[in-house]
Amino acid sequence: MTVPATARLAPEESEARRIRTDLAACYRLMHKYAMTDLIYTHVSARLPGTDGHFLLNPYGLMFNEITASSLVEVDAEGAVVGDGPWGVNWAGYIIHSAVLAGRPDVNCVLHTHTRAGVAISILDGGLLSISQHAMEFHNRMAYHGYEGIADDHDECARLSSDLAGHNAMILRNHGLLVAADSISKAFLRMFNLEQACKIQLDAQASGAALTQPSEEVCEHAARQFENSTENRPKGWQALIRALDNEDPSYRD
Repeated sequence: MTVPATARLAPEESEARRIRTDLAACYRLMHKYAMTDLIYTHVSARLPGTDGHFLLNPYGLMFNEITASSLVEVDAEGAVVGDGPWGVNWAGYIIHSAVLAGRPDVNCVLHTHTRAGVAISILDGGLLSISQHAMEFHNRMAYHGYEGIADDHDECARLSSDLAGHNAMILRNHGLLVAADSISKAFLRMFNLEQACKIQLDAQASGAALTQPSEEVCEHAARQFENSTENRPKGWQALIRALDNEDPSYRD
């Protein structure tokens, strides 16, 4: 019997390939669900068995062009590892390195500039706990003040400090950021956050009075999200099936 090539890989190589495939899938899903800003946002994934290396999108490719093999590996200082034709967005390195270096429990960071996310980042009150989607982030949302385009290494410490132990952050006048221990959790967390932003803007645009659940109910719902371990893996598996049916080229 012929042993598949992936089965002959060392454990860390096999895991790195899985991470590349999941991250490429995440980029395709970002495109599919309109959470892109041309080539200017980014998702990172920590690489196992390395000294702070992580993957980022090849700067210049649209998200629906990204494949597992085209993802760019960078080291802790932002230098590209290998001889591929693509570089990375330096602002992407600044933002993602800040989170990954400060949070060893985080393996994936996802940052967006969506219309709804930026709009919420501009509102003084930020994200309101007025929908079930928003309840995941009740009392669990960090905020980071706008400092200009994130190309200053000095901002890393402030980004990390503002995020602290939270897994979601609104970058004022800029966009959204989520962190998770896996790519699948990061994507689904951002999907929920994006929906929460859209729902809030729709509700506020109506001009009608908003119904605000009690603090007790909001905290209860937030804890339910934290304790949910079954639904999200199933959601990710369904998304991967849909991608494979539509266009499996992300795996290349």
